[in-house]
Amino acid sequence: MNVHELLRLLQTEHDGTAQRADSLHEQIERLTTALAETEAHLTELTATREVIDGLAPPDHATAPAETTTVYQHIVTTFNEHPGKVFHVHDLHEHLSLPTNEPSINVTRSRLGRLVRQRLLEQPGRGRYQKQT
Repeated sequence: MNVHELLRLLQTEHDGTAQRADSLHEQIERLTTALAETEAHLTELTATREVIDGLAPPDHATAPAETTTVYQHIVTTFNEHPGKVFHVHDLHEHLSLPTNEPSINVTRSRLGRLVRQRLLEQPGRGRYQKQT
């Protein structure tokens, strides 16, 4: 194989690789645009869900006044102790709520809803703290 043959093969390989790079750049541009559009739509859906979730009482039923008060007490407790991690039983004791299993389960459900609304976070199983 002579030098001219080697240069011709090298140029052919170069041209093919340059075309592949151009094609990949076009794919990247299309995917980047599609990703931006999808993320914007996802942000809109998340915001819409948060608004609706904030307006709808738990289980889409009418919330009794005492439920709203308990939610307010829970959120206030976490706001007053932003770095503290609470277990459900500790939270009940702090709020002077009954510590029987049905009451604890109701509070777990409430805390789960507050986590989904991103007001609280769950750093571990059965542990809750203010969203940072």
